[in-house]
Amino acid sequence: MGLGTFGVGIVAAILLLSASASWPPTPGPRIGGGHKISQAVVNPPVPGEDKTHWREEAQETLRRQLNLTNTVRKAKNIIFFLGDGMAVGTITAARILKGSKTGRWERESLSWEEFPHSAHIKTYNTNSQVVDSASSATAFLCGVKGNLWTVGVDSNVLQVNCTDALNETFHTDSIAKWFQDAGRSAGFVTTTRVTHATPAGAFAHSANRGWEDDAIMVKTGQDPDVCDDIAEQLILRDPGNKFKVIMGGGRQRLLPQSVIDVEEGVGGYRLDGKDLISMWKSDKEAQGVNSAYVWNRDELLALDTANTDYLLGLFAYSHMDYILDRNPKMDPTLPEMTKAAIEVLQRDKNGYFLMVEGGRIDQAHHENKAQKALTETLEFDEAVQLALMMTDPLDTLIVVTADHAQPLTINGYPNRHNDILGVGDVSGVDNIPYTTLLYGNGPGYEVTEEGKRPDPSKVNLTDSNYRQMAAVPQSSSYHSGEDVGLWVTGPHSHLFTGVYEQNYIAHALAYAACVGDGLTFCDDKKSEDVEDEVV
Repeated sequence: MGLGTFGVGIVAAILLLSASASWPPTPGPRIGGGHKISQAVVNPPVPGEDKTHWREEAQETLRRQLNLTNTVRKAKNIIFFLGDGMAVGTITAARILKGSKTGRWERESLSWEEFPHSAHIKTYNTNSQVVDSASSATAFLCGVKGNLWTVGVDSNVLQVNCTDALNETFHTDSIAKWFQDAGRSAGFVTTTRVTHATPAGAFAHSANRGWEDDAIMVKTGQDPDVCDDIAEQLILRDPGNKFKVIMGGGRQRLLPQSVIDVEEGVGGYRLDGKDLISMWKSDKEAQGVNSAYVWNRDELLALDTANTDYLLGLFAYSHMDYILDRNPKMDPTLPEMTKAAIEVLQRDKNGYFLMVEGGRIDQAHHENKAQKALTETLEFDEAVQLALMMTDPLDTLIVVTADHAQPLTINGYPNRHNDILGVGDVSGVDNIPYTTLLYGNGPGYEVTEEGKRPDPSKVNLTDSNYRQMAAVPQSSSYHSGEDVGLWVTGPHSHLFTGVYEQNYIAHALAYAACVGDGLTFCDDKKSEDVEDEVV
């Protein structure tokens, strides 16, 4: 053994022996896998995590698993939480970020990670290995996979083919409409525009997810008098005009150019002169129902939800602001919107379907701004926890999943309790540090004048607008195509215990809730004369 190797071994031994005294270690880079093992610095272990600890914990987990029961009864309500772009890497990183605040670090859990059942979801669509949010929404809400960029239509409709999109035999109805057809209520909450890709999957039929208003259709050579834009479908057509709750951003797509926005001081986008917000109000007044339109946080929190039949909340001209940029006096949080939505919908004694989208998780990833994406994920976590507290697990099925992945990766061999947003390791090739979180592609791509990677240890990594580095340059990141997770609790949650196509989700939920024209629990119950039970 050479002196150099012997010296490294002594240093490693000292680190291990003094782990308790020096814990937690100072976060920062260390020599990683690019170097020979004999040159590596050994990470000190977390004190107390010996074999007794891990065996006892595993045995306790096993006991809980053995005591799991299946709730076999009709799901009166379904709350569908969709973390846009919230793949497994995002969940892991958000969990660690949450743990850095609670002191539990890597051992922290997000609310849905305690659910009894989970599954892997395959997200590819009918013409692409990697999906966008519109075609994925068609899959998980309508039970049918379609083509890239289309929404609420099957594979017979290609992008921007307005003529084929008019063919109703190609339309795919959503589980929100199935609930309405069964005499129950439906609604959605999002942090994006209410006409954006994911919410559009609940109500629209369009050959292009971008046709959110008539102006963009005219700009792209389409006739909005032939194919309705998505905003018009939401407010004027079934099932959108029957939604009991619509909340998010996007006033620009519902207002004409002649109407000045209350917050931004500019006109809307619409060319047809239709003020869809006023038309929504007039429609509900004509029906003689109690309705409310709100555009800021104070109005939402002051709302008497116990006496509100229909709620339209539009809190931004475009998308709602990121949490880290938000004016808390003007913009409600996702948990606050979720709470109001449940309070309005639960007035229907027959039950309801509610979709809650954390839509800006994905948009922060598109900018390669991991801190913003993870912070949005943690607010999403709070919304799920609130829904659990407000509902009964015996009659409410709660699902948490993502529509697709983003190319976020967790890299290197960082110490336990290392800052997930900080430097994680040092390259063994160019000897430059790199952050724990990196992207496969996006605007974070950067090289110095010398053609080298920038050194992230020399910049402010706590800046919420810091872009993690990306391997391939793009003005906005492209999605990635790996499977996404799904977590579920409540009646028939055991229907999710394997690997499934994304379109299976809608069918399994419809079975549990006894809606739609496929197999349902209620049909099986009639044929088998079985009682509701917990087994």
